[in-house]
Amino acid sequence: MNLFPTEPGTNLLTEDGVVHYHPFIIGPSEADAFFEKLTSDVPWQHDEVKMFGKTIVTAREVAWFGDSGLDYTYSGKTKSPLPWSDLLLELKQITEETTGHFFNSCLMNLYHDGSEGMGWHRDNESSIVKDSPIACVSFGAQRRFHFKHVETKERITVELGHGSLLLMAGETQTHWMHALPKTTKVSDPRISLAFRQMKS
Repeated sequence: MNLFPTEPGTNLLTEDGVVHYHPFIIGPSEADAFFEKLTSDVPWQHDEVKMFGKTIVTAREVAWFGDSGLDYTYSGKTKSPLPWSDLLLELKQITEETTGHFFNSCLMNLYHDGSEGMGWHRDNESSIVKDSPIACVSFGAQRRFHFKHVETKERITVELGHGSLLLMAGETQTHWMHALPKTTKVSDPRISLAFRQMKS
């Protein structure tokens, strides 16, 4: 089932969670400026994940920002947060004003083209406040984002556009997995900022 909503207040999920999509929280020209600054100013590093006992270096690059002391452990690796930059604080404020939620951290991903993606997973690590909202701001290439219910296997898809925001809230991380599939149709880069609430 594919949904391409135009109303920001629409819940994309049919049950067991809440997902709202805001197509244009930042206008095109301003989004272009943010994209250029994020590309050049963020100290991007290739991610390392453990799979089947082996450490794999990903093609995509990541950066972890947040309040002091908010370490984040996933895929067998622990990251210490970089301090907030003025640019990220500005984006954090826009995200908080749009969603009405407070965030204390941000995981950033740089996908260089459609050959890079993210497999099925849930953001339900113990260091994340349970059932807390996650707001994903997107810049650059438009990419498809899939949800799959863990029991019914129902699938829902949304296109994440340049300057958009996707809010996952409630029990979404308990009952739904999500993924950013690889595609040969996209040759341009995309940057995502996933604002979160980590346990202090």
